[in-house]
Amino acid sequence: MTYDLILKGGHVIDPSQKIDRIMDVAFTGGKVAACKPNLKADAGTEVRDVSGYIVTPGLIDMHTHVYWGGTSLGIDPDQFARTSGVTTSVDTGSAGPGNWLGFRKHVIEQSEARILAYLHVSFAGIYGFSKTVMVGESEDVRMMAPTECAEVAAANRDLIVGIKVRVGRHSSGDQGTAPLNAALQVAEQVGMPVMAHIDHPPPSYEEVLGMLRPGDVLTHAFRPFPNAPCTAQGTVKQEVLAARKRGVLFDIGHGGGSFAFKTARAMLANGFYPDTISSDVHIRCIDGSAFDQVTTMSKFLCMGMPLYDVIAASTLNAGMMLQRTEYGSLKPGSLGDATILTVKEGKFDYVDVVGEHLIGNQRIVSEGVVLKGQWWHPKRSAKFRKV
Repeated sequence: MTYDLILKGGHVIDPSQKIDRIMDVAFTGGKVAACKPNLKADAGTEVRDVSGYIVTPGLIDMHTHVYWGGTSLGIDPDQFARTSGVTTSVDTGSAGPGNWLGFRKHVIEQSEARILAYLHVSFAGIYGFSKTVMVGESEDVRMMAPTECAEVAAANRDLIVGIKVRVGRHSSGDQGTAPLNAALQVAEQVGMPVMAHIDHPPPSYEEVLGMLRPGDVLTHAFRPFPNAPCTAQGTVKQEVLAARKRGVLFDIGHGGGSFAFKTARAMLANGFYPDTISSDVHIRCIDGSAFDQVTTMSKFLCMGMPLYDVIAASTLNAGMMLQRTEYGSLKPGSLGDATILTVKEGKFDYVDVVGEHLIGNQRIVSEGVVLKGQWWHPKRSAKFRKV
């Protein structure tokens, strides 16, 4: 078989195939063509020497805000993808049915990196979120647009993967679970999962979990008190355990206010790993405390989560959460995406959203990206010479 590109001699970690060893990865026609040792190149094959580096399926960030220019919190998706090793950014509710077409035409279709989205049940999405203006889009029931949301979601199934809603004092005021009720009705109508944001009560963490169905996602799952998933004694709340048992999924969604080391230590100590690790990167946290996907992954690595599981939470598990098995895998026929990583040793200062610092001895660094079967970033690098 003729290959367009071969990544040669890297340490492949692909949880979808239970691979954790030195192998080659080949791409043809924008897809993964082979993942095995000692692949042979033809005269026209581009070969990149990645020996000494880790090769994973293209990283998926399950919680981002990349409606750049269309909302006040949006960041540039391609710039973020290059620096963070992310090949698929999942935008979580930046757009609602009232401004979805602009997001699709002016950002998603123009971006080189992949973008999927949860559509917000609020008509205008997250429209008032900046350093100076903060308006909860779920505070006014008049902003809920279930009929329009269902119509737009059904017509854009190629890109829309679920329905987003934000509940909590900062995003829904005194509306409690009413916006979540609206989102669940839409999700039932179109046959999609819900991703629910939770911040300060009301409603409570437990109330929200009690309403979610198998396959639905609770994001900001390791948030600080109030509305933390663990007790003051460091145990996991019974409602959290029951929700996982019935199939509710837990996403990190670090962001600027939704991840605490104290919470994470308690959850990990009890063996409760997140289903997916995500950055919730937006204009207010890209310069700290979230920064990017690999920094969020590094925090879990430094708290004792094994590298293999950290990568699974950003590849295989994310693909399963998206219900798109061709994502997050290096199986032949999968998307032609890969991320090249290193794990640096040293002393690294990490910070959470409440200001606690953790000095870790490791940092995951993105070194390069293959996108749609082509070497994408960095364009020129002495690290990965052609051979």
